[in-house]
Amino acid sequence: MAMLTVNAAGPEITALQNRLRQRGFDPGPSDGAFGPATRSAVMAFQRNQGLVADGVVGPRTAAALGLIAPADVPSALPGVTLHIVSQMFPVTPVGNIRRNLPIVLDALIAPQLTGKSMVLMALATIRAETESFEPISESPSRFNTSPGGLPFDLYDHRKDLGNTGYPDGARFCGRGFVQLTGRANYQVHGAAIGLGDQLIDNPELANDPQIAARLLASFLKARELAIRRALLDGELKTARRLVNGGTTGLDRFQDAYRIGARLIPDPAPQSAAA
Repeated sequence: MAMLTVNAAGPEITALQNRLRQRGFDPGPSDGAFGPATRSAVMAFQRNQGLVADGVVGPRTAAALGLIAPADVPSALPGVTLHIVSQMFPVTPVGNIRRNLPIVLDALIAPQLTGKSMVLMALATIRAETESFEPISESPSRFNTSPGGLPFDLYDHRKDLGNTGYPDGARFCGRGFVQLTGRANYQVHGAAIGLGDQLIDNPELANDPQIAARLLASFLKARELAIRRALLDGELKTARRLVNGGTTGLDRFQDAYRIGARLIPDPAPQSAAA
């Protein structure tokens, strides 16, 4: 599908106008002419979806509208190399990256998180959460364990995490590439990646690299729209909060994201259009 811009005309514009109207964005008459009203509707839709609001219907906007299949949207994955990611993770053993990078990138394909910004988000999140580029378990600290208390006892009764009391704090402590925490997250994202209740029955599965990568992708997918909006606005701190709930690891996150943004090439030229 060619990019659709102001002054374009034809049946593709009529289809665009009809689809915009169906989604609640009034483009004016469905006359097959891409005029100012259609452009305004496109921009409103793009803002709503967290896309670049430039009024141009490129592959990402077309996919979001359902005018083309999502698989037609260009991917940034081919440009993500071991050499580049090693620079994003300057103190991490290269062997860890070589072993786990393909697993992480593969996990981004099914949930359609292959655009450059979300690939960067995934990698920067790993840098912030587990700089070793390996899935790990959270360690006891003053943030999760009371003085003289059992490890992770401060999590035991966290209703926001879905925990129901001892031993949920330790049982569902942070694990994996995204440090998945809490009974609710284990249940929701375990089910989302097809494991049913297996993560509830065996939380240590969250540290299996294949599962950890899919959990990272599921967690990001659930927050994708808000994350994309934050990244479009250059609000890396906000994007980090959407995953972590705070600013832990923010310096590492920002460093990795900015290095990757500079070094990972943009996808094929047409993907730069919204």
